[in-house]
Amino acid sequence: MSDENFAALMRGAYVQNFPPQVDLLTEGERSDFLHVLISGSVDLFASWNGKDACLATMRPVSTFILAATIKDAVYLMSARTLEKSRIVLIPSQDVRAVFNVDNNFARAVVTELAQGYRSVIKTQKDLQLRSSLERLANFLLRQQKRAGGGAVFELDFEKRRLASFLGMTPENLSRAFKGLQPYGVSVDGMQITISNQQDLERFAKPHPLIDDPSS
Repeated sequence: MSDENFAALMRGAYVQNFPPQVDLLTEGERSDFLHVLISGSVDLFASWNGKDACLATMRPVSTFILAATIKDAVYLMSARTLEKSRIVLIPSQDVRAVFNVDNNFARAVVTELAQGYRSVIKTQKDLQLRSSLERLANFLLRQQKRAGGGAVFELDFEKRRLASFLGMTPENLSRAFKGLQPYGVSVDGMQITISNQQDLERFAKPHPLIDDPSS
């Protein structure tokens, strides 16, 4: 965007540090601020009928929840910090004002929203086209790649949240981990070891139209 419009966007913005497990926004509330995560991590979740569901984990640098800001609509998700996080809060009305006058900024926003939409489609395909064992296997392969590709890596999801994200109960997740043992997967707390990469990949059948976050 232009320097002038960036200055206008930042005029009412501020940076704030949040400790872990702080609620940042609640579904059903009006979008007052666009949040930009610059360090830490944030859990996006929804609640209904006494149940919570993990929908996404945000990592730097990313925005949330952009669609509600642009539409001047209520949040469809809630958000809380998972660890100490540093977040920029930009008044939603300023975001919409610059969106209306700066074509470069508007194109960047549309690109961000398009990527978010594609991520939702991939998540739906993962949930509806794969068994629970296949979902866990592909999640572990994606997590392994994010961690650098080594045979031993740490989960960055607490297991209860991981079960919710994969559409399972904690008990089903435990059984799924055991079900992956024949494919070389072992678990020790939050540490995962993949001793037979080829067997696991043959079982999981990762696909770029589901598992590649950049496509």
